[in-house]
Amino acid sequence: MSFILLVSILMNFLSVFFFLGRPVDITCLLRQASFGVFFSIGVSSVLAKTITVCIAFKASKPGSIWFKWISFNVSYYVVLLCSSVQVLICVIWLLVSPPYVEFDHRSYPGKIIIQCNEGSVIAFYSMLGYMGFLAAVSFLLAFMVRTLPDNFNEAKYITFSMLLFCSVWISMIPACLSTKGKNMVAVEIFAILTSSAGILGCIFLPKIYVLLF
Repeated sequence: MSFILLVSILMNFLSVFFFLGRPVDITCLLRQASFGVFFSIGVSSVLAKTITVCIAFKASKPGSIWFKWISFNVSYYVVLLCSSVQVLICVIWLLVSPPYVEFDHRSYPGKIIIQCNEGSVIAFYSMLGYMGFLAAVSFLLAFMVRTLPDNFNEAKYITFSMLLFCSVWISMIPACLSTKGKNMVAVEIFAILTSSAGILGCIFLPKIYVLLF
């Protein structure tokens, strides 16, 4: 799970390059879908780690019905299922109403702004909403099990990472609605980089500290 999470965070950072430079058809098609899918894989990995912590400590009690779930590799199924839903949303979006390059003549008189139109606004916010739903579930689960023994418990770090993730994206929504053009792209890039760095720092910096010191 940690390896999958690290790879998804790396891909999140790299997906920013689709937002840079002059918009063309291929970058408009890929930028929202790629960051949505990679973020969903990352948040699904965090959710899977949280569920694993819950099951492990519930299964440690004598006669627990949770013991049989340990051998099923539940975490892999969680990542696969949760990511597949986001992939399905993005595929339907790209097939039905894909993003395209738009020439905006109205926003700035005397200037033509070349930008990406997201195509279906409903699909765009469905993608963001599903990602927020996964983050909220991860946060609630991690918050519930945060009091388990510290030596084996990542829930506190997951709680902080998901709190930061949700805070960044909640604050991004009014910022996006109040900006347009390249400023909106800059806001989205900032949100992607900040939330990716937050997950990376909150979950993996404590591990680096243990390894080094």
